[in-house]
Amino acid sequence: MNTISETHGVRVLTVEPDEPALGSESDAVELVGAAFNEQASAVVVPADRVDARFFTLSTGVAGDVVRKFGAYRIRLVVLGDITTHLASDSFRAFVHEINKGTDIWFLADHAELDERLRTAARTLGRSR
Repeated sequence: MNTISETHGVRVLTVEPDEPALGSESDAVELVGAAFNEQASAVVVPADRVDARFFTLSTGVAGDVVRKFGAYRIRLVVLGDITTHLASDSFRAFVHEINKGTDIWFLADHAELDERLRTAARTLGRSR
C-alpha cells in the first residue's frame, strides 16, 4: 500500500518498500495513475525499489520512465542510496543534470526531499 502525505503544500505519494519495483514504462504509468487518483504532484520511490535496469542508461528504462512522469507533470523522486550505480560515468552525469531540474530528483534522504519541496513550493507555487 502506498502512502499519501503533504509537505510544504505538495501532495506526495510514497511507494512502500514492499511494493513492486519501478522497472518499466508500464510501472511508471501505474504510478502516475496512482498519483492522479490521490491528487499527488510527486511520487517518491525508494532507491531499492527501482529495478537495476533503470540505472543502466543503455537499457532505455530510465528514459522511458522519466519521459512518462514528465509528460504528466508528476515529479518523480528516487529516494535513497544510489552510490553503487554512480560508478557509471554516464549515469553519474545523468543524475547530475537531471537533479538541476524540478521534475525528477535523485535524493539521499527525507531531509533532502523536505528541503527540495520547500524550495519548489517557494519558487513554483504550491501546486503544479
